[in-house]
Amino acid sequence: MRLFRLPARTPSSALVRTLAVSSFVVGLSTAVTARAAEQEPAGSSSWGIGLGLGSAQKPYTDIDRETDVIPLIYFENDYLRVFGPTAEFKLPSLRMGDSQQLNFNIVAKYDSSGYEEGDSRILDGMDDRDGGFWAGAKVEWENDLVNVHAEWLADVSGDSDGQRFTLGLERTWMFGDRIMLTPRLNAIWQDKEYVDYYFGVRSEEARFDRPTYEGTSGVNTEFGVRGTYMFDKKHSVFLDLEAVRLASEIEDSPLVDSSTENSVRFGYLYRF
Repeated sequence: MRLFRLPARTPSSALVRTLAVSSFVVGLSTAVTARAAEQEPAGSSSWGIGLGLGSAQKPYTDIDRETDVIPLIYFENDYLRVFGPTAEFKLPSLRMGDSQQLNFNIVAKYDSSGYEEGDSRILDGMDDRDGGFWAGAKVEWENDLVNVHAEWLADVSGDSDGQRFTLGLERTWMFGDRIMLTPRLNAIWQDKEYVDYYFGVRSEEARFDRPTYEGTSGVNTEFGVRGTYMFDKKHSVFLDLEAVRLASEIEDSPLVDSSTENSVRFGYLYRF
């Protein structure tokens, strides 16, 4: 699946990063596919393929920036939406007048968080932290002012045994029939198990520059903006910029030397 990546990593690390970029692009495609779906007859299915590029900087001390190029696969019908490692099972929506609607989804996804001990000097001698499969529920309130969504997810693979809750706002502006601009703001709560698994230091992992650390729950703040250009209903490209202000509970970890994360994503999607 991996076409190209910088810098080179071990095979298992490459798989995690490949899935990470695909996960990033999921959010980017939402406006594109929703806009194009308005032209599809009810009950039909839609397929798409594309190519995504993602570059992300994690907060671990001296860790290299990760850049990946991967293929993308998209499918959607009245009951299911799949893009990359995320699947959303659609439940009946609730309309509230002409301009408001509540959407309910069951969500399953792969989370690419984690690291291998060789990823940076500060991680030498640490046990690997694996990504995992997550599942939960999502509700979205569509309205004329700003779309509001809430999502709860739990680690069902048992790697971190963590939970996350996201409350977010976003709005899309159309410029003609081809250009969309969508800023977003999210608050992401992560429980003690999640923070401790990915940013904690166990007693057997401690050393003089890496003391024992037990993580506690915290809230990250994420701001992003994506731009989409639709050549027509089949061809589209998108660019996404994102910055995350980390919770103090993460920033205080001896593994971390930054208070922020950032990422840039670009992609092309062709819908059949």
